[in-house]
Amino acid sequence: MRPGGTYVDATVGLGGHAVEIARRLGSGRLIGIDRDEAALAIARERLAGFGERVELVHGNFSSIGDIARRLNIRADGVLADLGVSSMQLDSIDRGFSFRGAGPIDMRMSRVGSEEAAEEIVNRWPEQDLADLIYRFGEERDSRRIARAVVKSRPIRDTEHLATVVAGALKRGRQKLHPATKTFLALRIAVNRELEELEQFLDQAPATLNPKGRCVVLSYHSLEDRAVKQAFRRYDREGVMRVLTKKVVVPSDEECAANPRARSAKMRVAERLGGAA
Repeated sequence: MRPGGTYVDATVGLGGHAVEIARRLGSGRLIGIDRDEAALAIARERLAGFGERVELVHGNFSSIGDIARRLNIRADGVLADLGVSSMQLDSIDRGFSFRGAGPIDMRMSRVGSEEAAEEIVNRWPEQDLADLIYRFGEERDSRRIARAVVKSRPIRDTEHLATVVAGALKRGRQKLHPATKTFLALRIAVNRELEELEQFLDQAPATLNPKGRCVVLSYHSLEDRAVKQAFRRYDREGVMRVLTKKVVVPSDEECAANPRARSAKMRVAERLGGAA
């Protein structure tokens, strides 16, 4: 990292990564992007002490190309930490967690036309619901779950939904809560996460200076697969060079200190010279 460089935290969240980047800046600049207005407000407060070195933008990371053009920047590094923030997971009223009775919402931004997960859970046809849970949650028992959800409608809240899903599955020892994959599938669908990721990956190389690096942290196989394929394609085309021949995962010590990091996977690619 260069103290005088320009860096983009494309999913700034509560500002954890951004604070560490900003601390290492001298005359450089950090642009932080996030679609969640509440998270952005917290990040703005945490980063206020860095003054003009940091600029925060309300927007989707899939719009990184438009944002970079509007700000007239080319970056020396871009970071995208995918998934949901701790604040989103811990806020029952956001609907991401099954550890309480919250609204079935799951929208990362409440500004816009995205439908909440409640619409999918209580109104989608059984077959469409089963297909969604199978595709985005990689849940083998998706048909059984969809059947139970439709039979139990109206589903009142996230706790009710988790109970219905758990009741539809066979009992046994499980590492994950039985509703984990269903909640993941709904969240991905509501926020169009894979579409947003594809758009980000399409635009990221053009936002980088030569030798600028793109770092992506993903948390489930569908995300990681998309990142791996995009980076390999750019490597073949001579646009970027993959620096992580094998995916980087957290150590046992890191997982012990931060259990939510246990599923994290990191991939890094470096921009080569020439046009993207």
